[in-house]
Amino acid sequence: MLAAMAELNLDDLAVFVRVVERAGFAPAARELGTPTSTVSRAIGRLETRAGVRLLHRTTRHVQLTSDGHELYAAIAPAVSTLRATAQTLEPASRLARGRLRVTAASDLCAGFLSEVLAAFAERYPLVQLDFVVTNKRVSLVDEGFDVALRASAKLADSTLVARKLGDIEHRLYASPKYLEHRGAPDGPLDLVNHHSVVFRGQELAKTWLLRSSGGETSVALRGRIGGDDFSFVRAMVIAGAGIGLLPHLNCVSDVASGRLLRVLSDYHARGASLYVVYPSKKHVPARVTAFRDFVSEAFAAWTATRPG
Repeated sequence: MLAAMAELNLDDLAVFVRVVERAGFAPAARELGTPTSTVSRAIGRLETRAGVRLLHRTTRHVQLTSDGHELYAAIAPAVSTLRATAQTLEPASRLARGRLRVTAASDLCAGFLSEVLAAFAERYPLVQLDFVVTNKRVSLVDEGFDVALRASAKLADSTLVARKLGDIEHRLYASPKYLEHRGAPDGPLDLVNHHSVVFRGQELAKTWLLRSSGGETSVALRGRIGGDDFSFVRAMVIAGAGIGLLPHLNCVSDVASGRLLRVLSDYHARGASLYVVYPSKKHVPARVTAFRDFVSEAFAAWTATRPG
């Protein structure tokens, strides 16, 4: 009989185990939330497929036959394991738990995000954050990520969902060392007379479109140093290499510590928009929705309360 177990219906086997554990059809049916007749039919199908009687029925109790004992001993541990595994899954009504794989650019992981992640871990102790920090665009689905933080909404995969967190404002910064040596610019057009550190400049040429209450000013300049990573540009500005146009969210702690000073404080530039991206609108795990909502609320609060 056991040799034919592969042909037995898995749902019927689970019902059989529940009947044995609850010592009756009616209590098993109540626990499963199904009519007693449905439980009885499931056991009947099992016995028909196995070709043996599995249970002796009486008006009050059921009792295993010898074949029933053999089947129960063989399948009960596996059914118990499957139940335990199912209970670790996260329907929306359950607490956020489990491993959350996140990818984000190195620029975003400094400043704002480090504070948010620490607060998230405190709020959701059953979630384990597993971060991959890379400036390379990765495939969430193919590489097994639950969520990504991106400064762009371009989605190559139509199954992905992007929620906008907000816009990243860029501001002009310099180190005290640089300002002591070179002085501060008198206005945006005076920036061409200063050393600058530029992000992704074509042959170090860059145009900064600066905004103020008086409108927009376009400044075309050639950087003294350039790089393709804001962390590098920020480090060069802190070292005194020149004035840099940097994301505000990366520089708050540097301003608080005195490593950076804002220059031309009436001016700023529009940077990219920040998005949280995750696969599919259906069956989103609780840990993903918790992270999405937490980061969204934190970004709004963080940008509203941090001076530049």
